[in-house]
Amino acid sequence: MLRTPGSQLPKITVLDVGQAWPLEAVQLATGQTHTLLDEAAADYPTVALKIGDAISRRWLERSQNPHLGELDGIAAVIGRPGTYYFNTNYEWSCSTSAGQSPDRRTARLMRVLDWQTPGLGRHIIAARVKGATGPWVTLTWPGYTGVLQAMAPGRFAAAINQAPMDTPTGFLPFDWAVNRARLWRNADPSPEHLLRRVFETAESYQEAKELLTHAPLCVGAIYTLSGVRPDEACVIERKENEAHVVEGPASAANDWQNPDWRGHVRGDNNHRRRQMMGGHDRRLDDDFSWLQPPVRNDLTRLAMVADAAEGRLVAQGFEADGPATQVLSLESQPA
Repeated sequence: MLRTPGSQLPKITVLDVGQAWPLEAVQLATGQTHTLLDEAAADYPTVALKIGDAISRRWLERSQNPHLGELDGIAAVIGRPGTYYFNTNYEWSCSTSAGQSPDRRTARLMRVLDWQTPGLGRHIIAARVKGATGPWVTLTWPGYTGVLQAMAPGRFAAAINQAPMDTPTGFLPFDWAVNRARLWRNADPSPEHLLRRVFETAESYQEAKELLTHAPLCVGAIYTLSGVRPDEACVIERKENEAHVVEGPASAANDWQNPDWRGHVRGDNNHRRRQMMGGHDRRLDDDFSWLQPPVRNDLTRLAMVADAAEGRLVAQGFEADGPATQVLSLESQPA
């Protein structure tokens, strides 16, 4: 099931865009955007999406999110509910690893994204951004304004895992409510918007690491970062104003590696997924045979390996029944 699929599977759409890349992606792939929303919103009544949009937009407005105007523009182009809600929906699990390439000449990032929402693997796009600091490519979806995984040739590659939820009371329903109330009052950036800022502004691995370690966040996150030299790799575990750095080679799932931090973990088999990701040699080819359970599961939507020094990545979309796209092999964006 995990062999490189034939030509009957769709290719991952590659879009060349500028600094207003989320809006440009929607404008260039409007049909794909609606198809994705049809699948992602199939189980949501329209009234529920409208309520979700209203609450999400109000939170973005209260927190003075710098991308709210951009989201308003995207919502206007799409012309249907879901833009604000799906941009603030953080229910994913992931497995990642950063360390040396097999020849020990560069650093590489391995990434597996799990998300309950169907259609994300089938409709993932590669947006090649001509940024002010240099080109970079994000594997994303039209209309999504954050960054979950990306690679900047000659600079770094990075990805986000969802962190454990704080458990101030020890009773899950109360803890969820407490965390939501705290998030509502917090005006700091969300994890995926901080990672977007890093790719748009950071000129090096060290600068990216500094921002991901010290910039305030509205909620906890786990970042995995690789640079261009073989020793440039780490996992950065983040709470709102605290950080724990695991120097590479390092792997991450959805639990804390800091022994002093506690929380309600996301996803399943975290220790085993982290162990398996750390055991791979990070080959940059179109063979995803390394993607085995429990790293590969019914919620897997994307697998990626990226090498910022070589300016190359390989990626494939997945749905519950197996590969959903052909393997994408992408070279550095031309100047």
